[in-house]
Amino acid sequence: MFYRPEDGHGLPHNPFNAIVAPRPIGWIATRGADGSHNLAPYSFFNAVAYMPPQVMFASTSAKEDRGDTKDSIANIRDTGVFSVNIVEYAARDSMNQTSGAWDKETDEFALAGIEKAACETIDCPHVANAPASLECKLTQILQLPGAANLACFGEVTGVHIRDDCLKDGLFDITSFQALARLGYMDYTRVTDAFSIKRPE
Repeated sequence: MFYRPEDGHGLPHNPFNAIVAPRPIGWIATRGADGSHNLAPYSFFNAVAYMPPQVMFASTSAKEDRGDTKDSIANIRDTGVFSVNIVEYAARDSMNQTSGAWDKETDEFALAGIEKAACETIDCPHVANAPASLECKLTQILQLPGAANLACFGEVTGVHIRDDCLKDGLFDITSFQALARLGYMDYTRVTDAFSIKRPE
């Protein structure tokens, strides 16, 4: 089949997210200017540069109590910092609990019973038991086509790695079964990996 997005796809559900998959999940922790904390998962997330290390995530909807965006972007605009936490399979239910459109006063760490820890290089919390967490300073927020589509970029200033996720000096995502987003209401987990040598 072929379809133009502006004409509709004619299927029971939009296939776009299912086609661009699996997508890593950035569990974004932020601090508001008032000291409040927020935690929310984003599957439009990835690393974008090595030197200096940089990541991005995109927010694609808005809440009435935040105007043109959601809590994560609003907090980052105010404080200029955020942490990205990697989600393990064991945390799938907690992660899902934090995905709700809670009001801006809600601390999702407390709501989902998630232990928080202070970051080292920025004034922001991170998920204490995450397989890895990236401390980030905002570099830019870009307005994408569409009313609430905002891409947030940050430079990584600190990296936390849980000790049991290191195997022979390598970060092993199969050891904690990294969670990834598919289309519709579906997820997957990484249970095996293989190597391919690049051509010389």
